[in-house]
Amino acid sequence: MLTTLLIKDYALIENIIVDFGKGLNIITGETGAGKSILIEAMGLLLGERASTQVIRKEANKSVVEGVFDVTYNKKVERLLSENELDYYDELIIRREITLKGSNRCFINDTPVTLSLIQEVGNLLVDMHGQHDHQSLLRVSTHSEYLDEFGDHENILNKFREKYNELSEINKELFLLRNKEKSIKQEKEIYQFQLKEIETVSPEPGEEEELKTQLNILENSERLLELSNKILESAYDSENSVTDLLGIIRNNLQELSGIDSRFAGKLNDIDAGIAIIEDVSKAIRSYADKIDIETNRLEEIRERLASFSLLKKKYGGTIEKVLGHRDKLREELDAAENFEEKIKFLEGRLDKVRKEAGENAFELSVKRKSSGGIIEKEAIKVISDLGINDSQFKVKISSIKADESSANFILVNGSKYKFNSRGIDEIEFLISTNLGEDLKPLSKIASGGEISRIMLALKTILAKNDKLPVLIFDEIDTGVSGRIAQKVGLTLKNLSEYHQIISITHLPQIASLADRHYSVEKKKHDDRIISTIRSLNEEERINEIAKLLSGEEITGAGIKTAKELLKNKKGGE
Repeated sequence: MLTTLLIKDYALIENIIVDFGKGLNIITGETGAGKSILIEAMGLLLGERASTQVIRKEANKSVVEGVFDVTYNKKVERLLSENELDYYDELIIRREITLKGSNRCFINDTPVTLSLIQEVGNLLVDMHGQHDHQSLLRVSTHSEYLDEFGDHENILNKFREKYNELSEINKELFLLRNKEKSIKQEKEIYQFQLKEIETVSPEPGEEEELKTQLNILENSERLLELSNKILESAYDSENSVTDLLGIIRNNLQELSGIDSRFAGKLNDIDAGIAIIEDVSKAIRSYADKIDIETNRLEEIRERLASFSLLKKKYGGTIEKVLGHRDKLREELDAAENFEEKIKFLEGRLDKVRKEAGENAFELSVKRKSSGGIIEKEAIKVISDLGINDSQFKVKISSIKADESSANFILVNGSKYKFNSRGIDEIEFLISTNLGEDLKPLSKIASGGEISRIMLALKTILAKNDKLPVLIFDEIDTGVSGRIAQKVGLTLKNLSEYHQIISITHLPQIASLADRHYSVEKKKHDDRIISTIRSLNEEERINEIAKLLSGEEITGAGIKTAKELLKNKKGGE
């Protein structure tokens, strides 16, 4: 429900704030007072294109803001969530048009795109009259209206499950077939690369181990030379460290026999001799194990060279080379299994096509039944609203798919094109004059006639129509008397299911309002501006009397106005 509308510096409007209520909200006013400007501003709020020409003279920008109560509106909640916007029970939409030509859009004070404003607007408001914001004129909505009227939600959801499953299978098949084609083209390359890696067959950590071995082998001669020198100096040569220490010990022993103060030093010499012997033993053991393997040295160098070549071609490290090898194995294994996978998915695809076709056929049967009911009711209501000799048709058609087409479902053994709502193409057709051919709703006459047809259809679809706000711009154009009363009562009945905002010039309709507003022109600071105000009971009597008798209110006009207001609930 639209609770508040703010318009600032838009055409003749300087600054107005209107609070709308539930039920039937009626707007009246003299020709040229600004009623159409008000509707244009509402259209701007819902995403219609704007021009800088709408900005009021001497102002820098125009602002239109609407506050909507969207409590329990799941469609709006879902759309906001998809666009990462917070959902509140109160939704604020704002448009700003500047002299520089910038067009700023906001939802709950968050900047958004114009297209999102349009999407949200399509979920909140239907405008009927001289404007394009009319859902029933969009063929794409006709299947939605028909399904909501017929309460086809369960079978439609079953079909959509199959539709989504078909989409997933087709997507997987598309990827598999493309991958199979790609792998077949590159299979020889993959096999060559895998053979090249597996011929070398590096192991994790092997490169580091080989480098350690290479370092040792490349220095083995020097290691043996150093070991022998140590042994020679310590033990094997004349005047070796061991021999010299033996001489020192003998001399020290003789010295301590003369002077006992040196007796304790013999232990230190013995310890030194023992250390030298241990070191010599370790070096001798190490030297015995040193093997100068020229062949092994070349083997390691060649293997490390092959590692370097693999690293250069396949990733820079042995770990990446091994990763590439595993990926090649997977791709080649997958290539062997593609045919089996594709055959399985194709079998599943055939099964789901038949299941989807069964659901689509059931949905189509229900639609034809519901369409027949709408046709009968539409002709009756349209006639009641003063459009006689009319015809109304819910055209339901389906198109068979070409034999070569890959995108189809099977209905009773035949291939049919389909979309997320089934196989049916649905369009509302109408003829408003005797002898004329049926035409799409978008091709019929403009103005009040379109609005009355929309009103008739909305009346039929009212209980299931999810759009909360309906705006009618001079729906009563070209009608008077009994038909005007019918139009008014139809609007009144429709307002039980929707918030109705309607501009009218007929007293029979105005008298049925739950809230009545008057648009007026006023002089302000040597300028003319448009204003709008909510009327109290006495002001309503005068306004309706004006509609009856013109600017000069007569006693008879006042009396009739009171009678209309008194009988507004029934209109009899």
